[in-house]
Amino acid sequence: MVNQAELLWKRIIEKGSSMEAGFKEKLNLQPGAREEDFQLIETVLGVTLPEEMKSFYMIYNGQNWKSEFECFVRNLTLSPISEIIDNWKFLQEEFDPAEFDDVDADIGKELKPVLWNPKWIPIAENGGGDYLCIDTDPSEAGVIGQILYYWHDWGDRSIRAKSLFEFIEICLEEEN
Repeated sequence: MVNQAELLWKRIIEKGSSMEAGFKEKLNLQPGAREEDFQLIETVLGVTLPEEMKSFYMIYNGQNWKSEFECFVRNLTLSPISEIIDNWKFLQEEFDPAEFDDVDADIGKELKPVLWNPKWIPIAENGGGDYLCIDTDPSEAGVIGQILYYWHDWGDRSIRAKSLFEFIEICLEEEN
């Protein structure tokens, strides 16, 4: 699986570099995550990370976006594990699950009918309060590791891909 992650990173960098000189440097990629990073996030979030996420993060542990940067796909910045934890904690504070039991949100059948699920891993963001999440607690119609967008001001929670690698493949096939 690491080989597939390496290939996806190579394709991301090649595609971006074909459109902009110095793209790889502007990604501000962080050194790969270590096993202790994965243990920390699993402990804090109370989830088991999908193997695709681990292999993708072993190559680069997200982006440093404190300075000028490029998005790794679409308008998304890949969060390092420390930022995933911070964003998850923020979202936990924003939602009391008991308040949203009867929410009439536009939820896809693959998801549990909630506005926020503590088993979603917010791995990327657009800087406007919206997150790309990995679902580790899908409905019976879904699959563990499916990808969804969490829109902060809109109840749409629909699946965009069945896995992280599939989502990246979709993005790489898009015209820019």
